[in-house]
Amino acid sequence: MAKPKLASDWLCGCAGCHMSLLDIDERIALVAELVDFRSTPITDLKEPDESGVDVGILEGGVANSANEEVAKKFRKRSKLLVAFGDCAVFGGVPAMRNFCGIDAALQRAYVDTESTDSEGKIPSDPELATFTKVRALQEVVPVDFFIPGCPPDADTIFYVLSELAQGRKPKLDGTLLHWH
Repeated sequence: MAKPKLASDWLCGCAGCHMSLLDIDERIALVAELVDFRSTPITDLKEPDESGVDVGILEGGVANSANEEVAKKFRKRSKLLVAFGDCAVFGGVPAMRNFCGIDAALQRAYVDTESTDSEGKIPSDPELATFTKVRALQEVVPVDFFIPGCPPDADTIFYVLSELAQGRKPKLDGTLLHWH
């Protein structure tokens, strides 16, 4: 029997969820025995197989057109889509800009910061196509499973990946949800 295919990517966030994935340490070898890792931000393959994967995992909120494109591609190519971490589940820290608005957030980030030189200006590259509002993944595409946490605990990640790899739906309860 073929191993289930797993792909992951990050959207708007800090990459901490994938770092927490690496924090499962030597248990990653156990997960690798159970799944066929396909595309990830930490491997050479960067997009999920055109033929599809069994499990797609996305971390980060949806803050621009590139994030939205990745989210839609993952949804289309994944049998099961997982929102990984608070940014994907709720919008997280990136969504804090929703309270002040995109213009004020960009002004502060690129012009008014103490570390910005006198030439500081807001980038206008159309590739950055920033949305007015940061959205949680489920606001853009249907999501099948949610792993909250900032970042999720390594033990929780190992449990979820192990369960999904064996075709079982993980049951997250108080013992596996650790708030940092």
